[in-house]
Amino acid sequence: MNIDIPEGKDPLAYVWGEMVPGIGPAAAALSQNVYSKSSFGLREFEAARLRIAQINGCITCQDWRTKRDGEIVESTFAEAVTDWRTTDAFDDRTRLAAEYAERYAIDHHNLDDEFWERMSAHYSQAEIVELSMCLGSWLASGRLNHVLGLDMVCALPSSET
Repeated sequence: MNIDIPEGKDPLAYVWGEMVPGIGPAAAALSQNVYSKSSFGLREFEAARLRIAQINGCITCQDWRTKRDGEIVESTFAEAVTDWRTTDAFDDRTRLAAEYAERYAIDHHNLDDEFWERMSAHYSQAEIVELSMCLGSWLASGRLNHVLGLDMVCALPSSET
């Protein structure tokens, strides 16, 4: 780990809740709201979230699986996300969610008109904004966890939202 955590403190709770009290709890609240208030279906939500986790390299985020209404994605879903271009496991919206996540994280300067035409054919303007906010939250929090080494010491809470 790249920062010191006081003995007996949970690393995630300490960093996200106590260490920087003016920012940490607000960032944690955004993260919680992304999970609890998102309007996306489980598969497209997880395709976008997991693609960001894979790019960030955050172990905790890659191991996490969001559960909604008692459902969770299949065990082969992470492999399908890696292979989003060619997998037959995704519908158009799920594939676009994974593609947008990847391009948002590593190629955002090249989101061209052709891409936006495809996005607009499958997502409303409000959904595009919501997905963009989700991606920003995951990109920031997952990178923070990985860069600081928190992903190596964190215990995952329940995945139910």
